[in-house]
Amino acid sequence: MNDSTLAPVFAHIEDNRERFIARLMDYVRHPSISAQNIGIRPVAALLKGHLHSLGMTVETIETPGHPMVFGQLGDDPARPTILLYGHYDVQPPEPLEAWISPPFEPTIRDGRIYARGVADNKGQHFAQLLAIESLLAVHGGIPCNVKILLEGEEEVGSPNIAAVVRQHADKLRADLVVTADGPMHPSGQGTILYGVRGVASFELRARTAKRDAHSGNFGGVMPNAVWQLVHLLATMKAPDGQITIDGLTDDVLPLSAMERAAMARLPLDLTAVMEEMGMTALDAPAERGYFERLMAHPTLTINGFHGGYGGAGSKTVLPAEAVVKCDIRLVEAMEPDAVFAAVEAHVARHAPDVQVVRQGAMAPSKTPMETPVAAVLRSAVAVSRGGQVLEIPSMGGSLPDYVFTKILGVPAFVVPYGNADEANHAPNENLTIDCFMGGIRTGAAILSGLGAWRS
Repeated sequence: MNDSTLAPVFAHIEDNRERFIARLMDYVRHPSISAQNIGIRPVAALLKGHLHSLGMTVETIETPGHPMVFGQLGDDPARPTILLYGHYDVQPPEPLEAWISPPFEPTIRDGRIYARGVADNKGQHFAQLLAIESLLAVHGGIPCNVKILLEGEEEVGSPNIAAVVRQHADKLRADLVVTADGPMHPSGQGTILYGVRGVASFELRARTAKRDAHSGNFGGVMPNAVWQLVHLLATMKAPDGQITIDGLTDDVLPLSAMERAAMARLPLDLTAVMEEMGMTALDAPAERGYFERLMAHPTLTINGFHGGYGGAGSKTVLPAEAVVKCDIRLVEAMEPDAVFAAVEAHVARHAPDVQVVRQGAMAPSKTPMETPVAAVLRSAVAVSRGGQVLEIPSMGGSLPDYVFTKILGVPAFVVPYGNADEANHAPNENLTIDCFMGGIRTGAAILSGLGAWRS
């Protein structure tokens, strides 16, 4: 990477620090809450204006839900092409009373911008746009082709992105995809993630009679719907932490030696993590390593259990109906349909009267760490962050990267710009100004580095 090329760009970014901060604050002032259909199209239109100002060819891609915004700058086949993915929709801000300052009135306190969506994901993809703008301002051009896809439904599970990517595969084709989303490592070191876990959500519904009953009059006669689900759940995960659903883990790919080595290099203060969360022990199995838990194994989580009486005092009721909400986090190469089928077959064997209701799902994604273009990202993050680069084989959460790796067939990476305590999805979401400015530098370094790379 040519330092003489980047130095004036970094200087330009710093010279425009206050202006860039003000523009970000203006952007996040506009609500775009996908779950409530608030402000979506006005913000999509605002983004189109931003992309037009960069000289991009811009269009709106309509979906059955909220639109996506697509822009392209350059189409030279001799140059590499990067696709930058982000999302302009945000989470609902409730509970409003928990915010120190109103969620859509961005406020700076102690070097942080507080606002809904500032970290997840508006501030991060806006940093990418400002990186493009800074390269254009200093050098009059960008040494690679750039495409950008900004989704309006990520916070509701990206229900239409797979269909859009299939339909527009030729338009979206690139040498790599980079997403700036989520937090960096708590150490503050620059981070590259090579994969994400997937997710499959479902409900188990039990009904044993047409109404609740008196626990004395019908106790021992009428089956208890809550007990029915308790017994079923006990067949799905053992006390030692092993998931016992036949066939569920058949397709799991083991970690490579390179991935295990990368995990071993990740800083970890386990005592501090446990103290911060108020935990006295890790989940079973006890012998499993911290990062291995998050990257290499599926999970079965009970999200909520509903049935019977939960109010004050006692009520001697025998529940006729109960519902449990669950999710399974998926690792490479599990597929949601196969996971749902395994759950349904297990329930049919152990509790045939219980109904399985499929809900949202997202496949996992994994890019091999030895992918050649990863070297560009490592160099860019190092030069822009001024320190060691942490490489993480997979994040514990889920993003729709599978549409790029499995549908487009291109490597996909996550290079987060957010601080570890960004409080995304929670009240008082924030992005430190240093992280925002570092994100602009990182974006510029990635684009500049691609100019010297050939696939």
